[in-house]
Amino acid sequence: MSFRDQLHPSWRDLLGDKLGLLDEVEERISKEDYLPGARFVMRALSQDFNLAKVLILGQDPYPNPVHPVGLAFSIAPEVTKFPPTLKNIFKELESDLNITSPKNGDLSSWSERGVILLNRTLTCRSGESNSHINVGWREFTDTCVALLAKSGCVGILWGANAQEIGGFFPKERVISSPHPSPLSAYRGFFGSKPFSRANQILIDMGKEPVNWSL
Repeated sequence: MSFRDQLHPSWRDLLGDKLGLLDEVEERISKEDYLPGARFVMRALSQDFNLAKVLILGQDPYPNPVHPVGLAFSIAPEVTKFPPTLKNIFKELESDLNITSPKNGDLSSWSERGVILLNRTLTCRSGESNSHINVGWREFTDTCVALLAKSGCVGILWGANAQEIGGFFPKERVISSPHPSPLSAYRGFFGSKPFSRANQILIDMGKEPVNWSL
């Protein structure tokens, strides 16, 4: 199934003028092995755009072949060893909302509840972070972010890479902090309470908060 065919119809309609770019990116990377598997690349955009409430923006897929599943920060439910960044997200989730760290790292239930788990670059070569940063993904995903911001989504932006697109959102709908990776989590990610803050913004907007339990 092509990348454009993996999109939810609502996304396909909104991204009409960027579908040609998406086809070009797919053609550009088709000659090499990449992560995640082809059928997962557009997974973050496979849910109905109209149900989106919160965007959590990542950089690019985990470079370890066992981890990436097409949803930023998520891993497959059968993978027992969590990436350090995901461990830190779960620590903050427990601190913020008293939600005990789950037994697996599958975040797909968040995706099904209106949380868009999008990376700015949707593929990479195995073992090489940022290896596909220049193939056209950012033009495509920045368009997706702009559409989500315009629709009223809350933006959770972790780290400088994600914060580059903060200007798409009004200040009252952005939650920014250092990245949850071990290199930066202690510089302000821990204690930033992104999950409860996002829910309060949604409530203030008259929307249902997100159920962050896993």
